[in-house]
Amino acid sequence: MEAAVLTAPHSISIAPMNVPSLEPDQVLVRVAAVGVCGSDVHYYEHGRIGPYIVESPLVLGHELSGRIEDVGSDVDPGRIGQRVAIEPQRPCRVCSQCKAGRYNLCPDMEFFATPPIDGAFSEFVAIQSDFAFDIPDNVSDEAAALIEPLSVGIWACQRAEIKPGSRVLVAGAGPIGVIVAQTARAFGASEVIVTDIDAGRREFALTSGATRVIDPLAESVEGLEVDAFIDATGAAPAVRSGILAVRAAGRVILVGLGNDDLELPVSFLQNREIWLSGVFRYANTWPLAIELVSSGRVDLDRLVTARFGLAESERALTIGREPGQLKAIVYPGR
Repeated sequence: MEAAVLTAPHSISIAPMNVPSLEPDQVLVRVAAVGVCGSDVHYYEHGRIGPYIVESPLVLGHELSGRIEDVGSDVDPGRIGQRVAIEPQRPCRVCSQCKAGRYNLCPDMEFFATPPIDGAFSEFVAIQSDFAFDIPDNVSDEAAALIEPLSVGIWACQRAEIKPGSRVLVAGAGPIGVIVAQTARAFGASEVIVTDIDAGRREFALTSGATRVIDPLAESVEGLEVDAFIDATGAAPAVRSGILAVRAAGRVILVGLGNDDLELPVSFLQNREIWLSGVFRYANTWPLAIELVSSGRVDLDRLVTARFGLAESERALTIGREPGQLKAIVYPGR
């Protein structure tokens, strides 16, 4: 098979690779569509994300869908031919975090496109059968691939304890911010305020879950007294001002990747007993995500603004810099 391989920062090569061999509990998936994530772009540009360093050639891509081509010896052969959305990780299943249901925090996690584990900018991948989820006919290959970032949004909203009637502030109208806004509305939030410095993205957010948008350069969000603030930017000013918008006993959820260290209004957090948490991937979110998409409560197809074949993977990783771009999709079969 062929794969798009990151060989150095700003360098992608199309190279032959062996089709993955299957363990007894795995399925072989012919990749249909792969979404380009901000982490893929970060690895492409910098060769690392925090402690995760690209030290050898790496296949990027972890937002994917496809069709099962073959199964391991312990898997029902009836699965062959099924369209699936892939949860792109392999926890150990036996550590204390896994046993507690927090397998996203497994210290031995193998996650697609996180060094040294190859991702899905390739024609085939192998994954444990129970992490390949059947998708209904009314869910497109593109939407099925974007179940992965939707799972980030679901995990963030669950940790924010969003429920019917909640008032939510979301910083950032990029793909994750828009997905969080849609998910918050699906969870019953009555007000979802989205901030972004880009007018085009603010306008898009208004048609994608937001009930109100704010230009943070022109209007402060401090004092909004929202129930929850979810940051999808990683930008220090957005994080700080968002915290100051939260009511007493509210929640702050940090999703965006920014600097390793931030200065926070600690006395504000303490005096209001505001609960603050990061988000690291997700756990047990795929069934709900598929239902939200299949039922039409979340629309992922509208996020896609560019499509590329495997040979154009490098272009897919850079197009996000251009105005109007939101989510690029790579088709390894093209």
